[in-house]
Amino acid sequence: MRLAILTLLLLAPVTRADHWPTYRGPTGDGHSTAKGVPTTFDEMTNVRWKVPIHDKGWSSPVVWGNRVWVTTAKEDGTELFAVCVDLKSGKVVHDLKLFAPDPKKTPLPDMRKYNTYASCTPFLEDGRGYFHFGTYGTVCLDTATGKPIWERTDIHVDHWRAPASSPVVWKDRLYLTFDGHNRQYLTCLNKTTGETVWTKDRDIKYKTNDGDFKKAYSTPQVIEVAGKPQLVSSAAEATIAYDPTTGDEIWKVYHGGMNEAVRPVYAHGLVYLTAGHVKTLLAVKPGTGEVTPAWAFKKDGPTRPSPVVVKDHLYFANDEGVAFCLNAKTGEQVWKERLGGPCTASPVLVEGNLFFCTENGKVEVIAADPTFARVAANKLGDGCKASPAAVGDALLVRTFTHLYCVGKK
Repeated sequence: MRLAILTLLLLAPVTRADHWPTYRGPTGDGHSTAKGVPTTFDEMTNVRWKVPIHDKGWSSPVVWGNRVWVTTAKEDGTELFAVCVDLKSGKVVHDLKLFAPDPKKTPLPDMRKYNTYASCTPFLEDGRGYFHFGTYGTVCLDTATGKPIWERTDIHVDHWRAPASSPVVWKDRLYLTFDGHNRQYLTCLNKTTGETVWTKDRDIKYKTNDGDFKKAYSTPQVIEVAGKPQLVSSAAEATIAYDPTTGDEIWKVYHGGMNEAVRPVYAHGLVYLTAGHVKTLLAVKPGTGEVTPAWAFKKDGPTRPSPVVVKDHLYFANDEGVAFCLNAKTGEQVWKERLGGPCTASPVLVEGNLFFCTENGKVEVIAADPTFARVAANKLGDGCKASPAAVGDALLVRTFTHLYCVGKK
């Protein structure tokens, strides 16, 4: 009897708390089911392990069971890697060179300080991982062996400032976003075989022919409206909702802006998104055809960190490191407080607290409450632009140089 119980426990599926499969977690909105994560920590306190990650990458850590994955790359983009770390010990399990682009065949982009060649966060599921590097290649790996199942190196665009949009899986489909300098489109692949299902060019009336104002870096979100799925994908100038099965356009909202990087969030029957460099955060009620915003919060919105909706309030930090709480239904500002540094990473919600990682190494914990309360202000050895992950009783933080597992020892 005891052996049978033990066998059942070993065969039991891993709980949702043990998965952080994609950018911004299981539901793509920063919510976690983690419990017992310490709110206070530093280099000497409540850090279970710390492992260096070679070269340069700002992709966020993703987790399936006992394995944590990140991507990284040579600073010049000539070698692209996936690194797998054991969640319990911090031991490196895989360090795989996936692609070695030839700059003569694929011109390397004009880089800026807010991107790397490994900024796209992978997508994990049981036994498989999808690793995307934009025009430089996409590969599906067997996550146990690290061996490729399929790969594509024939889907191209001129990113201009390198890729950053993360892949998304829905049912048997894999969605890739290519909002480049020379062309803007989405591609849907069969996740099992890697074959193209559909490709859809953006139907957007851009205000200029300058490709620099047409590029974007957002990750789409699959939502359900009236029982039907919609793939909401933000771009420069506009956000479009597509039928994820066919790629047909359902609705579109024009909001202006370029370099859009925020992942949309859906709550209260509204889609919350931003308008890139013009720093407007807006809420849109899904409909058909061209729609207009329900409300807009202008000038202080983020261009990179994505928001979190908790009950009736929306929380976010803008690029300058100022945190806001808004009424999610009306857009009315509730509070505004400065954090310890500028932000690129999106916050994560853990047991009613929001963890904000800044670019100067501070990790601030703020209560997700309409009454402002700073729970803790922590400091790690380096800053980060990757968003944290929260699984089980641990917080995974990727800085510029290391991957941390924060948790009670």
